[in-house]
Amino acid sequence: MKRMLQNIWLLSGLQALMMSGNTLLITTSALVGYELASDKSLATLPLALQFLATMLVTIPASFIMKRIGRRAGFALGLLLALSGASLLAFAVSGHHFWLFALGAVLIGMFNGFGVYYRFAAVDVANEEYKSRAISWVLAGGVLAALVGPNLANWTHDWSEVAFSGSFIALIGVYALSLLVLMFLRVPNTAASEQTGRSRPLREIAVQPVFIVAVLGAMLGYGVMSFIMTATPLAMKHQHPFTDTAFVIQWHVLGMYAPSFFTGHLIKRFGVLSVMIAGVILNLATVMTNLAGTSVGHYWLALLMLGVGWNFLFVGGTTLLTESYREQEKAKVQAINDFLVFSSVTIASASAGALQYRYGWETVNIGVLPLLAVILLSLVWLMLRRRRA
Repeated sequence: MKRMLQNIWLLSGLQALMMSGNTLLITTSALVGYELASDKSLATLPLALQFLATMLVTIPASFIMKRIGRRAGFALGLLLALSGASLLAFAVSGHHFWLFALGAVLIGMFNGFGVYYRFAAVDVANEEYKSRAISWVLAGGVLAALVGPNLANWTHDWSEVAFSGSFIALIGVYALSLLVLMFLRVPNTAASEQTGRSRPLREIAVQPVFIVAVLGAMLGYGVMSFIMTATPLAMKHQHPFTDTAFVIQWHVLGMYAPSFFTGHLIKRFGVLSVMIAGVILNLATVMTNLAGTSVGHYWLALLMLGVGWNFLFVGGTTLLTESYREQEKAKVQAINDFLVFSSVTIASASAGALQYRYGWETVNIGVLPLLAVILLSLVWLMLRRRRA
């Protein structure tokens, strides 16, 4: 038990550091892109490319870690992150938009490995602690809410070139992650995972529990990314950067603070009920964003958006573990995260252009059909289980 808890908290620390870096990038990337790009509609392209790289790496990362182990795979990802952060700092100092985009790609490749921190928690936890282990690891993002936006705010004027200091600080974040990783001990890949009988992916993917788990995590993450990515641009001409950093900070806090109790809520009320609550919070986000554009409106909306994402993502991840056997986890986790970050990539790539051309109201109305799909799928699975 002691070793299990130690590993879970180390993974939580790694999650906190990864999300601190990502939150810094979310807070600054669209603004830096806006300054560097000659075509302002490309402002969110570096962030979109970051998510695209994450999407493309999720599948090979899962199989690489199946072969060499979680710890070695995470170390490989962190080396990519250090290279990416160094390139970002150089690109901003030299005013190179496409080098900035390339640095974002390298960070995205690291995230393709880092998204498996939550699944590594499942590897080290016993059956009773699975949902809580996932939740506790994601709770590491609470530190990211405090560190990421504030780090961007404190360092954006370290030098004459805005935000170059932020990306120098990012190098330190990833170096610290490598130090924490040295103490992690994840069990070696089980023999059953390497040699046991594995069902075809098609057979796994037609299970109702798989379909609903993927839809909840994929569309929930996409909705969150779509609104979150557009928010700094929506606030740019109305409010100072300190207000934007404040709103993003509370958004990230909303994303991860509930993780201290989301696992307990799932145990008590059931995973589907918690995910439905996540959809309702997302709908409340849209209504708040349409009601006004004061700092208070942005703050409340992004806070609810974060909590709604947490319920959908932790719930979807927990639900997914019901769909596969031990020997199938590498490919099932890989296809799940590939689909999740496909949605995130599309959302972040389109958010900037839609915000620039059609405005904040269109961004918010555009997510309503996706929320309807999630809600209908959850009700469908709940009714199936009750009939059974």
